[in-house]
Parts: sequence; structure tokens; C-alpha cells
Amino acid sequence: MVEHRPTFVTNLECSLTGEVYEADQVHGQSSAGRPLLVRYDLDAMRTQVTRDEIAARPTDLWRWRELLPVRATTDIVSLGEIETPLVPLLKAGGANVLVKDEGRLPTGSFKARGLVMAVAMAKALGITRIAMPTNGNAGAALAAYASRCGIETIVFCPADTPEINVREIAMQGARVWRVNGLIDDCGAIVGEGARQGRWFDFSTLKEPYRIEGKKTMGLELAAQLGWTLPKAIFYPTGGGTGLIGMWKAFAELEALGWIGSERPKMFAVQAAGCAPIVKAFEDGVEHADRWEDAHTVAAGIRVPRAVGDFLILRAVRESGGRALAVSDAAILDAVDDAARQDGLLLCPEGGATLAAYRQALADGLVAAEDSTILFNCATGLKYPMPEAPQALDRHALIDWDAL
Repeated sequence: MVEHRPTFVTNLECSLTGEVYEADQVHGQSSAGRPLLVRYDLDAMRTQVTRDEIAARPTDLWRWRELLPVRATTDIVSLGEIETPLVPLLKAGGANVLVKDEGRLPTGSFKARGLVMAVAMAKALGITRIAMPTNGNAGAALAAYASRCGIETIVFCPADTPEINVREIAMQGARVWRVNGLIDDCGAIVGEGARQGRWFDFSTLKEPYRIEGKKTMGLELAAQLGWTLPKAIFYPTGGGTGLIGMWKAFAELEALGWIGSERPKMFAVQAAGCAPIVKAFEDGVEHADRWEDAHTVAAGIRVPRAVGDFLILRAVRESGGRALAVSDAAILDAVDDAARQDGLLLCPEGGATLAAYRQALADGLVAAEDSTILFNCATGLKYPMPEAPQALDRHALIDWDAL
């Protein structure tokens, strides 16, 4: 007998037009070509589930099951999705700066949140073959979860994707192809294959459920901070699924009566070499043009065009936040400072959030006394580090002072 966990999903809804779609069916995007959002009966949930009940459960991603789309327990796919810690960054950041360290999740990145949910729903809906474009970490998460439940995966990544990511994807069971282009070029290949019926397109925001996994970052933050929210959140923004998901999570928590109406300022952080959301924000428009000649050391945010651009911009503007671009030099300095001063090894994208925080502090967009969350989206162990070439000959005379 299949155990059904209590979930309150009612329908899916086009994020642009509000058009309603049935739940429990295979969907990609809406007929308007925009992301679909999962909707819940929050009035019913409020009468059946309490905040204290959630707080008393083991602190993993699945504690939020009533606010997640997976109905049957047998469809859950898991590699141990823990609640990630909030780590103070006292020296490199400041007394009120905490890093949400997503590198502790399975496959070493926050992509695990979105992909565990999307793969579980693919399993529930009978999807057997999936393709995805990736800059590295999303492909690794897809490969791991899909292999665990027997779904075939084909992954396309830019040719300059870090070698460790490519090998990780292959090692965990996907067929991985390097493409002479950027992630949206890879996405075009995935889209064409999907149109030919070869696979299901798992590109960012082209299926409804990655947002639901990523929104658990916002749910966790509220619980970890005693059902209050910080003054500011700095989020590394490529496709922006997590920023969109957190904004959705906060609205759902307020509708349940578990938090108030106050919101953090949401800062969408991009690299100066690939900043389409920043340009659209500064131009006052809802949609971002493709960024040409995209380049940055932070490969995870090298996304020239985001399909959810209007949702990212909407959340940033509604929150009173900003879209900020930081240089590669500032990113690398931030990574170096966090490691040397606080012992926390950030990935380049996480370094970008620290660099952006410093910029926002200098520009008066945030104050030093504001409670601030920076997202480190992956373990720094996956990324190139400076050489450490010093060696010691134990047979020679040792210069102890030089040591």
C-alpha cells in the first residue's frame, strides 16, 4: 500500500497570466511560455498543521512535506538533504553577517534542493528520460538523484565547465556532453531534443518543481531565525530559481500566519561580465536582454538569459532590494578573505555575495547592524585554488625561523 503524505497542492498556475493547470500531470511551461508555479490550499493547511509541529520534526528538507508537491512516500528520492547551517562571517563580513552554507547538501551544492524535488516528481509522473543544460552543479545533482531512481539522463555543459563538475556528472551516471558555447546554447540543444520527443526538458524553470525544492531555503531561514526574517539576503543569481522560490516561500508562510508581512531586501548578485538582470533592473524593464560575451570566474552565475527574469526582477523590486554586479577581482578577494580570516571556503558564486554585500555596505544600501544572509551555493572544494608549492627537505638543514 502506498502511503500518501499530507500535501495541500491544488493546481499549477502560469506565473505571467495566472492561467490554471491541473496538478498531478506532466507539464513543462505554460501556454504563454512562462514558468508554472505550484499552488496550495493554505487555508486548509493552516487548520491542520502548526508551526510548532514543523519545528519539532527532524531538520531536513522533507520536514516541509505539506508545502511540497510530492504526494506518495514511495516517490521520495533522497540522499540526505539536511538543513544547512548559518555560519557567522565575523571578520570578512561583520558581526551581523551569516552565511547559509549550501555546500553541505548532497552533491555539494544547493542544486540538490531543486533537483531532488524535480526528480521525485518526474518519478511520480512516469518520466523516464531527462536532459538538462548545466554550468556544473545542477547536472551533478540531476545525475545523482536520477540514477538513484532509475531515470536516464543526458547533460550538456559549456566546454569550459570545471573538469571536476564534468567528471562528477559522468561518474554519477549521466551521459555528459561538452558543447562549444554557453549554457543557453546548451539549452537550445536540450529544447530541440525535447521537441523531437527524445527526452523531457529539465532546463531551469522549464518544469514546475525545481522552484518548490529551492523554496525550502526560505522556509529553513524562517525556522532557523525564530520565525523572523533577516533585513537583507544576498543571492547569487544566474537562473534565479532560488530567489524566486524564497520569495514564494515567504508569501506562503505569511498566508499560514507563521511570519508577518516584513520582508528582507533581496539582492540579486551577478558578475560584471554577465549581468543581464542588473542591466534590466537599472533600465527599469521587466525582461532582460541576452548578455553577449558572458564571462566570469563564477561559472554558476554565467547565465546570459534567464527565463524567469521578470520573476527575479519582481521579487527584487517588491522587496526594496537591488540587482548588483561585482567584478571577478572582488569575487576572488572575497573568497580569499573568507577562507583566510574566517576559515570558510566559499565557492566563487558565494564569494560574489560577500563582494556585493561589501559594495552595498559602502553605498549605504544596507547598514552594518542589519541582519544579513549571504548564500554560499556550493562547497569551495569543487573549484580551483591557488597553488601551495612550498616544500621541505627533511634531510637538509632546516631554517626554523623561515618556517
